Amino acid sequence: MSNREWHLLSRPVGWPKPEDFALVETEVPTPGDGQVLVRNTHLSVDPYMRGRMSAAKSYAAPYELGKVMQGGAVGEVLASNAEGISAGDHVLHFFGWREYAVMDAKHAVKVDPEAAPPSTYLGVLGMTGLTAYAGLLRTASFKEGDVVFVSGAAGAVGSQVGQIAKLKGASRVIGSAGSDEKVELLVDEYGFDAAFNYKNGPVSEQLRAAAPDGIDVYFDNVGGEHLEAAVGSLNLRGRIAICGMISVYNNTEPAPGPRNLARLIQTRGRIEGFLVGDHYDLQPQFVSEVVPWVASGALKYRETVVDGIENTLEAFLGVLRGDNTGKMIVKL
Repeated sequence: MSNREWHLLSRPVGWPKPEDFALVETEVPTPGDGQVLVRNTHLSVDPYMRGRMSAAKSYAAPYELGKVMQGGAVGEVLASNAEGISAGDHVLHFFGWREYAVMDAKHAVKVDPEAAPPSTYLGVLGMTGLTAYAGLLRTASFKEGDVVFVSGAAGAVGSQVGQIAKLKGASRVIGSAGSDEKVELLVDEYGFDAAFNYKNGPVSEQLRAAAPDGIDVYFDNVGGEHLEAAVGSLNLRGRIAICGMISVYNNTEPAPGPRNLARLIQTRGRIEGFLVGDHYDLQPQFVSEVVPWVASGALKYRETVVDGIENTLEAFLGVLRGDNTGKMIVKL
């Protein structure tokens, strides 16, 4: 069988360009002992992947030039030489950006496509959901009655953060997004108490109007102006969880930091970055709590679905532009 997979040809400077990548046709390898062959059905594209395209030292190894990239994926097992996984099973794994993948069975986690749509294991019930859950409840030390501000709130992570905060008893949840349509979605469908389009004016002014009594928690997906605004509105012993800073990922020069960090002294505020990989011990608790919310409709989710392996790069660039509402999924 032939296989199509995306390779990184050169490390992007600034915004990634199509010529930095190539869709390459290869042969599908035969699985060895302890391995499985998977036909991917759904791929995930995420903002963190931009960092792995750089050679800079980070928490994850950079993508290798001239080789296939990696990312979350769900697929059907076509052949198995491993105990515990059989042909016909569906698995979650990290060998995306390709149509077929061969991997050691220890890197594949069985999922039930009858219990939930396969794509949800990449989003609301997967790493995306756990990121929102762990970042809000553990890193930001959320407590009932908190006022919560979420940037990138119409995205896959941000939309869940706001809804989980409401379900856990937040007194007020505010979100920012990049279009009036997304703002409407946050309030009307996701139940945010207030939301604003950050393109319509200074973030600090719009945040003060939406949270006149300040905020207790800020969940940061954007960085830049949003982070400075959040520090300016932080209440006594407020907490800021840094999940991502998509506004600076494609900068070619260092972005200026918040100019008001001295305010953390007054508020005794705390800023803490986190990686979801440090919080997989929360997975059982996350599943037991979130699956019923999703099943009952208490926690809503959206997906932006792009068809075809050939459109994976465009889907990824769309995430960086903010084209997606909810989780960006590539369906093969």
